[in-house]
Amino acid sequence: MPFTLEKSIQAFGEAKKHIPGGVNSPVRSFRGVGGTPPFIAGAAGSRMTDIDGNTYIDYVQSWGPMIVGHAHPAVTEALREALARGTSYGAPTLLETELAQMVKKAFPSMDLVRLVNSGTEATMSALRLARAFTKRSKIVKLAGCYHGHHDSLLVKAGSGATTLGIPDSPGVPEGIASATITVAYNDAAGMEQVFQQYGEDIAAVIIEPVPGNMGLILPREGYLRQVREITRRYGAVLIFDEVMSGFRVAYGGAQEFFGITPDLTCLGKVIGGGLPVGAYGGRQDIMELIAPAGPVYQAGTLSGNPLAMTAGIATLRIIAETPDFYKRLTEATAKLCAGVRAQAEKFGFALQYHQIGSMFGIFFTDKPVYDYDSAKQSDVGAFNTFFHAMLEQGVYLAPSQFEAAFMSSAHTEEDIQATIAASARAFARVQEYKAEK
Repeated sequence: MPFTLEKSIQAFGEAKKHIPGGVNSPVRSFRGVGGTPPFIAGAAGSRMTDIDGNTYIDYVQSWGPMIVGHAHPAVTEALREALARGTSYGAPTLLETELAQMVKKAFPSMDLVRLVNSGTEATMSALRLARAFTKRSKIVKLAGCYHGHHDSLLVKAGSGATTLGIPDSPGVPEGIASATITVAYNDAAGMEQVFQQYGEDIAAVIIEPVPGNMGLILPREGYLRQVREITRRYGAVLIFDEVMSGFRVAYGGAQEFFGITPDLTCLGKVIGGGLPVGAYGGRQDIMELIAPAGPVYQAGTLSGNPLAMTAGIATLRIIAETPDFYKRLTEATAKLCAGVRAQAEKFGFALQYHQIGSMFGIFFTDKPVYDYDSAKQSDVGAFNTFFHAMLEQGVYLAPSQFEAAFMSSAHTEEDIQATIAASARAFARVQEYKAEK
């Protein structure tokens, strides 16, 4: 049966009449790769099926949270039971405390945890808290790291390590963006320079310890420890945004993997088990400033939603109760990456492959990728050709050169081998694309 997206094309056209751009999150539009996004009808395990009947081996996994796969029986059964008790109360439940306890056990740096509804909400609240705690106004972010769409962080770097932020989106006041300083990722010297110039005014550094929103980038040896030392020396709050890396890199996230203790941590994705959840937490002396314990206001009617709590608890239980969960998942991810790399080499492509835990990514460049600028040197056209060739063969990757991919425990040996075989045919298409340039 030939690959077709006829029904999705019609659905996308209809969606554009009612939703800006036809989607409720920009990357879903396929603007970065061209073409029409498949409209998904359902998913189970490692696979998704679209409304045209195409089935895909899914390496997006809802951008990370489906670490045990789609519609895991234990998660769906727990949700069925919870649904019968109601969908939202706007009042405390035991489920909130249970999930907070599980998060604290996984992340010992989090003395107290506040549950929210999204990663954006978590990072926004953590920054407000850091400013209140330090009584300082400026923050430092790393170029290419994404922490949600709130005003303080929608900025881009200019030339040089110490450029003050300028708005990266209309509607962001310059006065807000100017309080954000952007530094290159993996540049400890640049971070030191920033603190030498602005240290007394810097409230916090917020960083994805393992960035996944400029493609998957890995920290250089000792880099995160240097950032920790600089922030401690200047009295700034170090915020690890582990919305993506939390429970993905290791059960205790990147901070467990690299042995670094931040002051505050932001989480999401996996702790919702596929439902909308975020969290932030950290040192007790900082977290006790949050209302109602303290004066820093933050609230949310749906925070701690019983369905989201249920899905998160069920997912974390599966992970904790599965022997060698991370060892097996990491090995499966490494096997996939090695197989795809071998196929690329057969066609003479020297690409960049990054993997940590169950996160992975490929950059279509023969030069090392270690920050946003080096990631941007990738051949986007070659990636787009590869992406569509894989999609047509039933392999669903993130529709952007600059996004990480994810493995789940539901992916099988058959999935891995099918993906490797598909990559060989996709690299042949890339070779044709390059020959035509």
